[in-house]
Amino acid sequence: MPRATYFNLDPDKQERIFAAAVAEFAARPFSEASINQIVKKAGISRGSFYQYFENKEDLYLYMIAEIGKEKMQRFEQARVFATEADFFTTYLELYKIGLAWVQEKPEYNRIFLLMELDDSDFIAKLRALSAEGFDILKGLLERDKERGLIRPDVDSDLVIDIVYDLMLQSFKRYYQRGSEEKLRRRVEGILQIIKEGIGVKDRGEG
Repeated sequence: MPRATYFNLDPDKQERIFAAAVAEFAARPFSEASINQIVKKAGISRGSFYQYFENKEDLYLYMIAEIGKEKMQRFEQARVFATEADFFTTYLELYKIGLAWVQEKPEYNRIFLLMELDDSDFIAKLRALSAEGFDILKGLLERDKERGLIRPDVDSDLVIDIVYDLMLQSFKRYYQRGSEEKLRRRVEGILQIIKEGIGVKDRGEG
């Protein structure tokens, strides 16, 4: 996390540094990103950078944390997790909010896509630590098991992994081709197939 000297800067300068980091990490993977480019875009010296952050990893962690906070605020404002909706309805709502957010902040989407393509040790460790969102989704699945909506033998962790991987591929396609309608149909189709596979069927169904 940033040093105290960073938080003592005026808000405009903080925002300039943050924006420079976003621009650089949205342009290339973490392992290829350049501190020189960041300080150049931010209009600060390299020496000043190290007064604010320990290293590139420190800046990246701060940026990801701030982006994550903003995304979670969107979900909380929409009260997505405050309803009794099932896992699939909730996930579809998360997707809709996430898509609107991506359209508003495409550079954030680019950062996370590049993160998935980066095989550096630092990014691997960061992924392992970023489990909070998965824990929330797993909780929804477990709740649906208790409510009799999902089969009790279903591996919740595996379902989350499958959904995440498929959604990641879907957003990659969207980023490359930009067809919102195709993305919507694909997401709804994926969720419907998984729901039919793990859901508890009515007694009248064969």
